[in-house]
Amino acid sequence: MDIPWSPVQRRRLEELGETGLPREAGELHARFGSEAERDEAFQELEKRLVQARWAELAALRNEARPPALCRLERRLSDLLAGAGFTRVLTPTLMSRGMLAKMGIRAGHPLHEKIFWVDERRCLRPMLAPHLYSLLVDLLRVWEKPVRIFEAGSCFRRETQGAQHAAEFTMLNLCEMGLPADRCRSRLEELAARLMREAGIREYALQSVASVVYGQTVDLVHRGVELGSAAIGPHELDRPWKLQEPWVGIGLGLERLVMAAEGGESLARWGRSLTHLDGRLLRV
Repeated sequence: MDIPWSPVQRRRLEELGETGLPREAGELHARFGSEAERDEAFQELEKRLVQARWAELAALRNEARPPALCRLERRLSDLLAGAGFTRVLTPTLMSRGMLAKMGIRAGHPLHEKIFWVDERRCLRPMLAPHLYSLLVDLLRVWEKPVRIFEAGSCFRRETQGAQHAAEFTMLNLCEMGLPADRCRSRLEELAARLMREAGIREYALQSVASVVYGQTVDLVHRGVELGSAAIGPHELDRPWKLQEPWVGIGLGLERLVMAAEGGESLARWGRSLTHLDGRLLRV
């Protein structure tokens, strides 16, 4: 006979083993001669994985360090500050008018994913509109190029899955007022520095269609989009009456942590009631 784990057993092992199941040893794909043999093996493996998860949680308490998401945000913030970028903080609530300036109105694909608070305001689905607003004023008072960035929560009505979440953390940077012939090389330079600091050694820049920007340059790691970049001037600059050459990059921080840790589940690394710094709590 060639009996695999039952669906319930497999789900339990995947849940417990997401931070340590030695899949290369074939345990997740094991086969058995009888159901009794399988069930006995399951009890032994489950017990071992539960003990491993308890040990990880105990180690977290002893280490007393921030979650990986917080550590990454701090490292990237320090990197950008050292490169002359000023960190900004903008409201979590965003006006309908701000979204309209980005072309996001009724009928737009992103419009249906927005959490509306009232008729005029929503939970921000992105950081870019508020950064645009700041750049209008900063370009009047600062010498060029103007370099700013923000890191914070964004919200979209996404189907919860391995690579999506209703609340996620974005880091957006923009450098505006560059010589036009330097934009592409500057984008590549900034992307390389951010990926290196995040611990991502393998990535590619791929030009893809975007529902907001029309065309973006995505940062892709093993088929997973970690962020998107764009170069201006862009038609979206017009409502803000901006005409400066610029580069911008937006990164999903949970996805960066997931990629750096070699995992497959975004939910482990974000704001959660079931995980602590990637470790399962309900063992």
